[in-house]
Amino acid sequence: MTGLLKFILVKVVGELLFLYGFLGWVYGVLVQLTHPYWLSFGLSHLTPWIRVDSFTVISFIVSAIGFFMWRLARELINSARESKPAKCFGDS
Repeated sequence: MTGLLKFILVKVVGELLFLYGFLGWVYGVLVQLTHPYWLSFGLSHLTPWIRVDSFTVISFIVSAIGFFMWRLARELINSARESKPAKCFGDS
């Protein structure tokens, strides 16, 4: 796998983490605004060990990490396409 393909993969994973992390954070904020007494409950019957408020914080962190990965990979892809280097990171 060439270096540019690795950056594209990181970009796609970053977009995915940002989108789903952001949606999870929005869900937690809406629950906090509409039903604040639910925050100490388990997220669902399948995951009773994680509370809604913990899920909201984790979703925000995942969203921030995904946004950083997405932006960094996008900038690296653009600079690699403009400069046309002989080797990218990870190439032998």
